[in-house]
Amino acid sequence: MTKDKYSYINREVSWLQFNARVLQEAEDESVPLIERLRFLGIFSNNLDEFFKVRYATIKRIDEAGKTGRSELGGIKASDLLEIITQIVIKQQRESLKILDKIQKRLEKKDIYFINEHEIDNEQHVFIKNYYIQNVSPALVTIILNDQVKLPTLKDSAAYLAVKMVFSNKQKQFALIEIPKTIERFVVLPKKEGKDYIIILDDLLRYCLNDIFNIFDYETISAHMIKITRDGELDFESDLSKSFIEKISDSVKHRQIGDPVRFVYDKTIDRETLKFLMTKMEIDSNDSVIPGGRYHNRRDYMSFPSLGRTDLLYDKIKPLPIKGMSLESSIFKTIANKDYLLYTPYQTFSYVVKFLREAALDPKVKTIQITIYRLAEISHVASSLINAAKNGKKVTVSIELQARFDEQANIDYAEQMESEGVHLLFGVKGLKVHGKMCIIEREEEKKIKRYGFISTGNFNESTAKIYTDFTLFTANQKILKDINIVFDFFQYNYKIFTYKHIITSPHYTKSKIFKLIDNEIDNAKLGKPAYIKIKLNSISSYMMIDKLYEASRAGVKIQMIIRGICCLVPGIKDMSENIEVISIIDKFLEHTRLLIFCNDDKPKVYISSADWMTRNIENRVEVTCPIYDEDIKQELLDIFEICWNDNVKARIINSTQDNPYVRNKLPKTRTQFATYNYYLKKLEK
Repeated sequence: MTKDKYSYINREVSWLQFNARVLQEAEDESVPLIERLRFLGIFSNNLDEFFKVRYATIKRIDEAGKTGRSELGGIKASDLLEIITQIVIKQQRESLKILDKIQKRLEKKDIYFINEHEIDNEQHVFIKNYYIQNVSPALVTIILNDQVKLPTLKDSAAYLAVKMVFSNKQKQFALIEIPKTIERFVVLPKKEGKDYIIILDDLLRYCLNDIFNIFDYETISAHMIKITRDGELDFESDLSKSFIEKISDSVKHRQIGDPVRFVYDKTIDRETLKFLMTKMEIDSNDSVIPGGRYHNRRDYMSFPSLGRTDLLYDKIKPLPIKGMSLESSIFKTIANKDYLLYTPYQTFSYVVKFLREAALDPKVKTIQITIYRLAEISHVASSLINAAKNGKKVTVSIELQARFDEQANIDYAEQMESEGVHLLFGVKGLKVHGKMCIIEREEEKKIKRYGFISTGNFNESTAKIYTDFTLFTANQKILKDINIVFDFFQYNYKIFTYKHIITSPHYTKSKIFKLIDNEIDNAKLGKPAYIKIKLNSISSYMMIDKLYEASRAGVKIQMIIRGICCLVPGIKDMSENIEVISIIDKFLEHTRLLIFCNDDKPKVYISSADWMTRNIENRVEVTCPIYDEDIKQELLDIFEICWNDNVKARIINSTQDNPYVRNKLPKTRTQFATYNYYLKKLEK
């Protein structure tokens, strides 16, 4: 098959369409109102990270004088920058319309947003006192003039651009940094059962006279601006610095990286805008986006609940795993049988219990674990420290380059190191993204291994909102392979072999290709042949081409892809046997699940790896086979529940317009159906 422009969807465009699906959740009237606001926050936060990383990368390609066609799906870097900007302008415009609709709906529920022009006498007293006591001490105000160089504006911080006009027509410009240490949404005293909220930006506008009372101006105005900077880490070559120091310095440098996006209130006057852009040296390669009155709408992610449970999703109570008690030894439980944890439907406490038991058990000699993103207050970390204090040999491979969580991981790394935990910083040139833990326990003068392998981070906070699988096992064959991965961390000049697990960077491509080839061979022989895949993203052209090959051979392929999907499904003579859906709902779909028909004897795997070039070639990843027949059937059931979603599933197609899956079958909403599935398992 010859390649043409229809073979792949551009990665960046596909990602923006994923974010459009997040925006659909904010628009969906069946979603509780406060949750809709929070989805607007997620949409905005996603966009910030996109510009810091992906847009910044394309800008670097363009500024280096390269077209980037091969990396960017055939689109020139300069053209892609413009395409992105136009898509984002349209999406931002749509998001403002959605926000306006939500606020009008909230008014019908007695929740009112007020601005600086709508404050009554009672609210005036509260706001002035709140400003004096809480806001004023935290303010950073910058006076601007032609002689003084503009201080570097912080990445993703929001500022009010202030213009004062004096009686002699002279002008003075200033910037007020919106304090991040103060809640963005200031809840005012209730009146007659109604809630009133003023956004901090408007509170500052109301108090402009207090802020600038030393200036004798005639008029004053304030408009929001925000700058987003290149978020890539640049490392120093100073050999005297430790790896932790280099990462730490690079994180600090991120705040002064090159600008890649400038967003401003579209009602700002031209003179102020021109003055600011000149001062900030914003050029034509930066994405300049006119927006609304308020920026940093990611803050809506933490919009206050106001005690309104009627406007929020019902909280689920995480379920226990049938046959696995938190009140007895996990080692004894999994010694005879594997168990699967599926968060957030089941409680993450099993992971913490496993580690706490390992920390206390005198028979446990060693603990080895990989850490990618820890919770702010991590019981996982405290359990590992506890184990080290009890004389266990604790080895932690901690990824200091987990994007935007670098500082948190640095802090925990330093804390664990000071408590006697042996730290490994992965492998040079590779991120460690595989999620695994293995302990060695002395039993009858022999060492027996226990462990768990996961699709997600060992993070108590994200375990409440991310769907992830964790396999608890005492299968010595699998755990022997996992132990070899930890050997690779320490002796990475060797290439090890594995009999059961599939690992990146050495084997993912070849092993997955072999599994796909088996389906192709079976399809050609007229045997049952299918592939079922659930991933966060697929952008690797070589993996996509292999799926195209399988499709042309007659292999039926069902894919559930939450985010980026560069594969184009449903194209005759290329991908007509491939169907793709995406599910966006209350929880973030984070599981990675691979199912291969294998002539109706399914091979099932869970994985830490998406099918992106970085996961296949530039990271340490683990894909783990499922050998327990009960768990295998459980995962087959879960995939079918997801595939049958006709409430929150969207169809991924060549036109990238995100239509919902709608049919006459009984309503199936994956995340609600999954919880009920596990409830019924407990009742049996």
